[in-house]
Amino acid sequence: MQYMIGVDVGGTFTDLTLVDVAAQRAAIHKVLSTPADPSRAIMTGVTELLAREKVVFGQVDYFGHGTTVATNALIERKGSKTGLLVTAGFKDLLEIGRQTRPALYDLQKEKPSPLVPGHLCKEIPERVYHNGSVRKPIDVDALKQAVTELRSAGVESIAICFLFSFINPDHEKTALAVVREIFPEAYVTASHQVVPEFREFARLSTTVLNAYLGPVMRRYLGNLQTSVRQAGIRQDPYITQSNGGILSLQESIASPVRTAVSGPSAGVMATLQLGRLVGLDNLITLDIGGTSADISLIHRGQPLLSMERAIEGWPVRIPMLDIVTIGAGGGSIAWLDAGGALKVGPPSAGAHPGPACYSFGGELPTVTDANVVLGRMNPQRILGGRMTLKTELAQKAIQSRIAQPTKLSLLDAANGMIDVINANMVRAMRLVSVERGYDPREFTMVAFGGAGPVHAVALAQELGIPRVLVPPAPGTLCSLGLLVTDIRVDFVRSLLLKPTRDALPKIARVFDELVAEGRRALDKENVPAAQRRLTRWIEARYQRQNFELPIPVEDADLTEAGLGQLAEKFHAEHKRLYGYARPDAPVEFVNFRLTAIGELPKAPIPLCPARNGNAPTPFGRREVYFKEAGGYVIAALYQRDDLRAGDCITGPAIIEQMDATTVLPPQMPLRVDAYGNLMIDVK
Repeated sequence: MQYMIGVDVGGTFTDLTLVDVAAQRAAIHKVLSTPADPSRAIMTGVTELLAREKVVFGQVDYFGHGTTVATNALIERKGSKTGLLVTAGFKDLLEIGRQTRPALYDLQKEKPSPLVPGHLCKEIPERVYHNGSVRKPIDVDALKQAVTELRSAGVESIAICFLFSFINPDHEKTALAVVREIFPEAYVTASHQVVPEFREFARLSTTVLNAYLGPVMRRYLGNLQTSVRQAGIRQDPYITQSNGGILSLQESIASPVRTAVSGPSAGVMATLQLGRLVGLDNLITLDIGGTSADISLIHRGQPLLSMERAIEGWPVRIPMLDIVTIGAGGGSIAWLDAGGALKVGPPSAGAHPGPACYSFGGELPTVTDANVVLGRMNPQRILGGRMTLKTELAQKAIQSRIAQPTKLSLLDAANGMIDVINANMVRAMRLVSVERGYDPREFTMVAFGGAGPVHAVALAQELGIPRVLVPPAPGTLCSLGLLVTDIRVDFVRSLLLKPTRDALPKIARVFDELVAEGRRALDKENVPAAQRRLTRWIEARYQRQNFELPIPVEDADLTEAGLGQLAEKFHAEHKRLYGYARPDAPVEFVNFRLTAIGELPKAPIPLCPARNGNAPTPFGRREVYFKEAGGYVIAALYQRDDLRAGDCITGPAIIEQMDATTVLPPQMPLRVDAYGNLMIDVK
């Protein structure tokens, strides 16, 4: 392998990392995103980066891509026109949902409108019992009529979700065959292919989302594949999934819902790899970009997973990294609500028109504008000198929109904006730590994204986090994460069983079926046998509970004695998470999961050269506002490229680099470790 390239598309910037495998050297690049057609920014960035590094397209052996196309299609409601086939009598399930309101006390708050309107939802006479036996065979004539009507209505995709198909999928398979016969150009997906798991509404929602996104992702990834091949890159892109793994382009087209939080998951995987290198296994990730802040937690070397989460109000029942995303980024807009209270985000200025200081026509004050006014960002040089910032435009936006209406000074208004956005992020960080049963004081914060290192220390101080780690290229870490992860496919079966000896044959049979599926999936990805790894999980709960906890399964657990050990593991996990356990209460197994991993070569992370001689010398000084100092102070300015392993700096200081800025408050010590990470001892 000669060169590996990773491309992560964000709301404001598209980030790229090129790794020379033989020389163990990485090069990074950033370009403004092109939301109307993300592939334009991708190919522009790739072309510029390869030209700068004197690499020809044909030398690229690996292409990893993290995308927000699926997420944006949901946010903007720009998916495909979708039809739905359901069991007769359940036409309105998608709209009824769980009968819970989005806001408990806001009677005017509306639930998200269905992705499939009522006239495109067709009821099919058929019925399967909960044990898989057929009560009523599927009416093929009615099925053909429904598919013909959907085709005439101009749908692009069709979702199929029948009752208890996760136990017996025969009727869904019949429906798939009929759709492919009558309407072969349609994108079609059935629930047993995407989420063969109980909980009817979540299964239906996930299937509909997959169909809704299918044509959009098929067009986007098809165009990207064509552009990559025309440029001369022989390797088709791998696409990052929400579970932190990657899949081939074709498999990603088949299951686009798995890419719903594709981009943020890559940053978590890069953090995991960094943690392994430096010997840290308890990490909180803080990824602040131009539009959002993505926060996650790694405990004892394992990223937390969520089996269900809501995306734009719709439940998605697939394994995803447990990432909390809020509208808090450099482009987040400050505004005053009806009562005159200062708010920041979630609306963002994005790449165009961008913050006021970009001078692209933006007139609304953003977090980036506040940081410029406070002196934290170099107005003369960002993106390696390819962009300058207009301080006077930032001042004008904050003065007119925030300071004057609130009768605050310009300084207090800018500082207030930072306080508000920091408070929003602290709440999100508590959600992934304290509210999950983890003590932030036992973790290291890893700050990345273009704005992560700007806010990291203030957030760590608020939460009592003792250490902040800033990677060598924080602004493009997600694109590096695309180059240090593995192929990953998750499988699940629902089967309610008690942990008794009589259940052992059924458990063994379920896992045998899952293992066979996992092996077939890795066969499709051409993963050699020596690079395969299969892990098993059982989701358990106390009887009559409505939530399950995942418990890892080893071979020794699948014995009569081992079942008791699994129950003990469940009791211990329940106590850790909820503060109590009920050892005398009956336990039941609900879902059986298998993760199939195909290990891939990892991009090397090189050591940082050590300094031979004097301490680092600032290239200049600038007035920077620090709240703890009570005003502006003179801060030393350093170029990140000038720092070497073993260097130590004490704040106040600003460390600048092409892709990010690190803010070091007064009296705060920093040292550079062997891999070039900035290790900040938070006081």
